Amino acid sequence: MNMITFMIALSLALSIALTALNFWLAQMTPDSEKLSPYECGFDPLGSARLPFSIRFFLVAILFLLFDLEIALLLPLPWATQLQAPTITLTWTSILILLLTLGLVYEWIQGGLEWAE
Repeated sequence: MNMITFMIALSLALSIALTALNFWLAQMTPDSEKLSPYECGFDPLGSARLPFSIRFFLVAILFLLFDLEIALLLPLPWATQLQAPTITLTWTSILILLLTLGLVYEWIQGGLEWAE
C-alpha cells in the first residue's frame, strides 16, 4: 500500500470515527437558551432600533488588528534564515512596538474598560 492511499484511508477513517463519536456523545436535550435565536445577550423582545455600544466595534477592531499581526508574524521563523535577517527583524520589531504602543494608549484612555 503506498503512502497516499494510506493517508487517505486514515483521514477517512478518522473523520468517520469522530463524526460518529460526536453524534453518540452529543446532548439531545435542548433548553430555552439553546432554542433562542438571539445569542448576543440582548433582550429579543425590545426595540430593534436601539444602537449598539461603540465598545462592541472597538473589541472587534482590536481583535482584527491583533489577528492580522499574528498573520504577519507567522512567516518570521523562515525569514530569519535568510542571508541578512537584520532587516526583517528590524521591521518585525517596529511592527510589534507600534502595536504595543497602540494597545497601551487604548488601555490608558480607558477604551478597554467594558463597564464604567
